[in-house]
Amino acid sequence: MDYLPIFLDIKQRDCLVIGGGEIAARKAGLLLKANAKVTIISPAISSSTQALVDDNKLTWLESVFKPEQLADITLVIAATDIEAVNRDVYQHAKAQQILVNVADSPDLCDFILPSILDRSPIVIAVSSGGASPILARQLRARLETLIPQTYGNLANLVGRYRDAVKEKLPTLSLRRRFWESTLQGEVATHVLAGRDDIAERVLKSTLAEVKTDELDKGEVYLVGAGPGDPELLTFKALRLMQQADVVFYDRLVSKEVLALVRREAEMIYVGKQRDWHSVRQEEINQLLLKHAQQGKRVLRLKGGDPFIFGRGGEEIETLAAENIPFQVVPGITAASGCSTYAGIPLTHRDYSQSCTFVTGQLKKGELDLNWSALVQPRQTIVVYMGLAGLPVLSKQLQKHGLPANTPAALVQQGTTSHQQVWISTIEGLPALAEKEKPVAPTLVIIGHVVTLHNSLAWF
Repeated sequence: MDYLPIFLDIKQRDCLVIGGGEIAARKAGLLLKANAKVTIISPAISSSTQALVDDNKLTWLESVFKPEQLADITLVIAATDIEAVNRDVYQHAKAQQILVNVADSPDLCDFILPSILDRSPIVIAVSSGGASPILARQLRARLETLIPQTYGNLANLVGRYRDAVKEKLPTLSLRRRFWESTLQGEVATHVLAGRDDIAERVLKSTLAEVKTDELDKGEVYLVGAGPGDPELLTFKALRLMQQADVVFYDRLVSKEVLALVRREAEMIYVGKQRDWHSVRQEEINQLLLKHAQQGKRVLRLKGGDPFIFGRGGEEIETLAAENIPFQVVPGITAASGCSTYAGIPLTHRDYSQSCTFVTGQLKKGELDLNWSALVQPRQTIVVYMGLAGLPVLSKQLQKHGLPANTPAALVQQGTTSHQQVWISTIEGLPALAEKEKPVAPTLVIIGHVVTLHNSLAWF
């Protein structure tokens, strides 16, 4: 981050705006919304500024800027149309360690005034760091359509009951779980529909009936993180990612997806790769169980889909045996995500009427697959974890009748900005991999649908 996003309390604090034009008037109006004591310094002022003066909302000093005017000031905004004056304000403010902002000059700013969505007491600020204020305003406009005005009423209701909830629920963890449940349920629904009185009655009733032992129960969320692009996450996945106390994640989960996890959550890496396991599967199963038994909400975040070569079934078997509550959230599996982003349909009326997913992991140098079932006409084969076994895969498929010139593709880190696609044949795959040296995760796609890549590739 180029700037630390903070919200500054300037209520009844002395603030200066240097300049008398329309830009200065807008800056002064923003400070007034935050209940600051605002003084404008300028030899002349615009009609908008004059209106604020006439309403006794701010003070006007009919003067040019003088350094001594900065005494006891909390922050200053320079918004004149004279560059030398703005720079002079900046230099004197910096010398006195006063926060300063020069309009339209990011290099002369201690802070940036963001584009603001006001649902007081909920306030959302959007900033481009000065690079594109127009883009920030456009993003704020999109948020305007997504966040109703009534969210302010919901925040006020929560604020009135914070002390009561704190008295009833002694720990931060219990209070957080209570509010997360409440704000996703009936109370929020009533407020957003304008039924504030009903919402308050429901909240009172919910608080009176809440049982701490129910709130304190551990649970496990087994969530598919998809193939890498964070926009492919489901809404439910994102919601549970924001509720977790502890997160166990593997190496196939992209850093962009991890960035969406609740920031306060404990992050524990349990990734695996060929010939090296940081934590064995049996240990992972026990770790999930242990943390859930401690009353934590445990997120098991897995690349792709947890039930497609993800050992998700093994993990929840352990939980089910110990009566630990769990939820499973499907994710977009690599076969679907990577093939789509590579412009290779897995099925196509003219090329393929079926698709088979297999894992290409070697066992003692061999692949134990049903080769006769794979070598079928008009079928697409998708091989997960197949890089190390490509020579064996190529040899066995040809041995069992697949033509050597059958089209094949390698899709490396599909759906991400690092995606690469290489096209060859089943015979040529080993040599291609030796030349290009793709790294995991790389998916192997075999079948005549691969020929569509050149015309359908879009990403």
